Amino acid sequence: MTRKPRYWAVIPAAGAGRRFGGPVPKQYLTVAGRQVIDYSIAAFIEHPRIAGCVLALSPEDDWWRETAHADHPALQRVAGGAERSDSVANALAHLAARAEAQDWVLVHDAARPCLTGADLERLLDALGEESVGALLAVPVHDTVKRAEAASGRRVECTLPRQQLWRAYTPQAFRLGQLRQALLHCQTAGLAITDEASAIEQLGLRPQLIEGRADNIKITRPEDLPLAEFFLEQQREQQLR
Repeated sequence: MTRKPRYWAVIPAAGAGRRFGGPVPKQYLTVAGRQVIDYSIAAFIEHPRIAGCVLALSPEDDWWRETAHADHPALQRVAGGAERSDSVANALAHLAARAEAQDWVLVHDAARPCLTGADLERLLDALGEESVGALLAVPVHDTVKRAEAASGRRVECTLPRQQLWRAYTPQAFRLGQLRQALLHCQTAGLAITDEASAIEQLGLRPQLIEGRADNIKITRPEDLPLAEFFLEQQREQQLR
C-alpha cells in the first residue's frame, strides 16, 4: 500500500547577505525580540503537518549555535553551497535518505520571517490537488518598466502587469522532481534564483498561490523595521 506523501521543509541559510552588508548575516539579526531565522524555522517545526526540517548552513557559520532552535530534534543540518541552488540540492540529497521521491518539499528563505500560519496552510492545502507544485506569490500592482539592455537606466517598454507576480516562499515541489530540475540546471549551466525557475526548465508550470504581501524577505537594512512592524501587526491580529 502506497503511503500518502509527507511534507518536509528545507531552509537554505548559507548566504552571507552581501547586499545587506555588515558583519552578521541578515538571518541572524534581531527583529521584534527574536532572530530572523528563528521566525522562519518556527513556522515549520511547530506545524503538525511538517514531518521535519533540513537547514543548510555555511561551514563558516559562527552564529547558529546561539539561535533558539539550535538543538531542536526535528531540525537537521547540512553544509550549504556557494549558491542558493547548491544549498537546496545538498539539503535534498540529505533528505532523500529518509523521504520518498513523491514527498513534498517546501523551500523557504531563512530571511523571510513574516510567513503566517494561514498562508502556509493555504499552500499545503493546494498541494492536495496539485501534480507539479506551487509557490506563494503576490500579484504586481505597480507599473513595471523594462530597461534597455545597453544603459540599464532608460525605459525600453512597459510590461503588462496583469500577468506579473512577485514570487515568494515557501515554494513546494516533489522531492524527486526538484532534485531532477536542479541537476538539469546545474548540468546546463543555467543560473536560477528560485526553485520554481528550476522546475520551469523541465517544461512544467507551477501553480501560483496568492499569499500575503507582508511575507517580505529581508534584503536591505530598511527591511528590518518594516518586518518588525508586520510582525507586531500580525500579533495584534492573532495571526501568530
